[in-house]
Amino acid sequence: MNRLSSPGTMLGRRTLLIGSAALIAGGAAPARARTPARRPDSKAGWIPSGDLVRDLPRLMRIAGVPGAAIAVVDGGKLAWSRSFGVKNILTRDPVREDTLFEAASMTKPVFAYVVMRLVDEKRLDLDTPLVAYRRPANLGKDPNLDLITARHVLGHSTGLPNWASEPLVTSSAPGSRYTYSGEAFVWLQLVVETIMGMSLGSVMQAKLFGPAGMSRSSFGWDEEIASSAVFGHSEPPEGEQTLPPQPTRELGDRLLRVASRWRKPIASWTYDDSIAAMREVDPKTPPSTHDLLVNSAGGLLMTASDYATFMTLMMDRPARAAWEIGDAARQAMLTPQLDVRGRDISRGLGWELEQSSAGPLFQHSGSNYGIFKTLGVGDARRGRAIVVFTNAANGNALAARIVRQATGIDRLKSLV
Repeated sequence: MNRLSSPGTMLGRRTLLIGSAALIAGGAAPARARTPARRPDSKAGWIPSGDLVRDLPRLMRIAGVPGAAIAVVDGGKLAWSRSFGVKNILTRDPVREDTLFEAASMTKPVFAYVVMRLVDEKRLDLDTPLVAYRRPANLGKDPNLDLITARHVLGHSTGLPNWASEPLVTSSAPGSRYTYSGEAFVWLQLVVETIMGMSLGSVMQAKLFGPAGMSRSSFGWDEEIASSAVFGHSEPPEGEQTLPPQPTRELGDRLLRVASRWRKPIASWTYDDSIAAMREVDPKTPPSTHDLLVNSAGGLLMTASDYATFMTLMMDRPARAAWEIGDAARQAMLTPQLDVRGRDISRGLGWELEQSSAGPLFQHSGSNYGIFKTLGVGDARRGRAIVVFTNAANGNALAARIVRQATGIDRLKSLV
């Protein structure tokens, strides 16, 4: 099973789940009146209304989403956060402020920010081919591979597949078109580890998590993470209480035995450490990059509040701390590099960009194993953002509903 899904890739769902998604998207009216969506207003913030908060348990029940966390940025600062539901439908443990979710592909903009720090520090050049820094062993025979740069990776124009089980080759010339790729991000992860001489987790802690105060963000797995993290859920038949396989948790628990023997926490593992450990626990199965726990494309475990804290770093403001990326680097992340759906939906460096009815938005969604769904949307000019983390297959529909009602913006992305 793939750890990560490309945008739009979803697991097959039962008829009940499809009906629930239609209802959340605004289909047949429920018995109770729906919470009205807020109208776009340049002065109104994005904190969910009291009506939406009171209605959320009902929406979660209809969507089949046991647990969710929401965090909001207003005025460029973390302004509001709430947790809802349970981490696990069997134990009924509640989701709390410090509960960890799989950020899934929303990991990519966070990693991109650290890459831009290295660019600012002139340790990495956006337009130097990655092979000049590190040539992975899984590259195929393809001259295009020698042309791929960090700019191509962050803008998803490498021509590489999302995930591959065979040697990597491109489907198009780098920079020529949009090709969403987790494999490309893992290659850039290798480059960062090579440049810095340390693991991805250590680099992220030094360059972002520590300075930003993101104390509930990490890669890897340990007993504390296991007890704090949500379980993923698919839509069960009515009345049945079951859990689907939990790939991250199951692999993490197996790898913990290796970490104990090595006396080296998983969070401090390099890519090479991860591959060696996976071979040790399962010698018969070749390790796959999409199963890496320490994974720049989708491996972050964190709270919704920590993610919102990260999004504050993307906001327009007159001054920045010395450790933050410079404004030119921030603007580059928020500037279209490649059209996806014309200029209305494009890719910056790490972020997806949308020209909405309310003005420019930066955003990203995520899906790990089809049972962890996440969404973050921001408005850099107005200093606003909203983050929704969920622990179920239909969490994307719920998150889109929450964002629409909280912001009043009918995003074009909902059509894609």
